[in-house]
Amino acid sequence: MNHFPAVFKGETIEIVVGTLGKAGSIHKVENGYIGLPKMNEPGMVAAIGESLHNPEGSVMSAGFFELKASEPLVYTYNEMKVVIRGESILTDQTTGEVMPAKERDVLFFPKGTTVKFEPPEYGLGFFTGHRSFPP
Repeated sequence: MNHFPAVFKGETIEIVVGTLGKAGSIHKVENGYIGLPKMNEPGMVAAIGESLHNPEGSVMSAGFFELKASEPLVYTYNEMKVVIRGESILTDQTTGEVMPAKERDVLFFPKGTTVKFEPPEYGLGFFTGHRSFPP
């Protein structure tokens, strides 16, 4: 995935999708969900893009993802998601427990979680991860 550096007042911030603006310490990305790059994971019909990648040296990253189909995915970092559009059935691959996720639900995936997402059609969500590497 390509990261595009944006420079504001001598500070370089990496963004993948969207248009970055800054006012003092406040960072803003517009249209961060448009033109998401395809996710490079076997069995995934998905797209993901970071709107902010480790701003100001933090270990936080955030962006949007689209999902149509998935194989089980192992989280190698802590992540939270908010379902914006659509719905999905989530299956914890360790316990077999199933949980529906719908619009406006907030989800937390601890590091080491293996989950399968099964959207009936399409889902759009926002994520934030505690990591210093791209998705």
